[in-house]
Amino acid sequence: MKKLEITATKRDELTRELAGLVARRPQIAEDLAYARSFGDLSENAEYDAAREAQKVLESRIQEIEAILGQATIIKAKKSSRVVLGSSVKVKNGKKETTYLMVDPVEANPLQSKLSVESPLGLVLMGQKVGSEVEFSAPKGVIKYTIIEIA
Repeated sequence: MKKLEITATKRDELTRELAGLVARRPQIAEDLAYARSFGDLSENAEYDAAREAQKVLESRIQEIEAILGQATIIKAKKSSRVVLGSSVKVKNGKKETTYLMVDPVEANPLQSKLSVESPLGLVLMGQKVGSEVEFSAPKGVIKYTIIEIA
């Protein structure tokens, strides 16, 4: 099984989500009991909907438990090269963007959390300040210069 490394922030976020999902179990059980009270389960849309909700809930609980069970927290380490957990400021023309290099399970482009396995993440990993990298994107080849690593 692949080793996962996540930030402490992501661990806390997953822990909160897990607690919320576990707290929903009694409501799902009540919904199932109520739907069962309608009788014939073969044509009981309420029962089918409650079972589907339970399935989705339990699936997500298992997924989060698996992530938390195998994940280790990224330790902040000073490096002159881009590594997992690095904050990397890159420049493309006049535009500067900062990315946090994370495991794919934590990636979120809207929060500038870049997967180390994404096309850009792959070319950034191991590079140092001043390095110029390029990667193929749907709109063509894009070039970046690394201007800061924290």
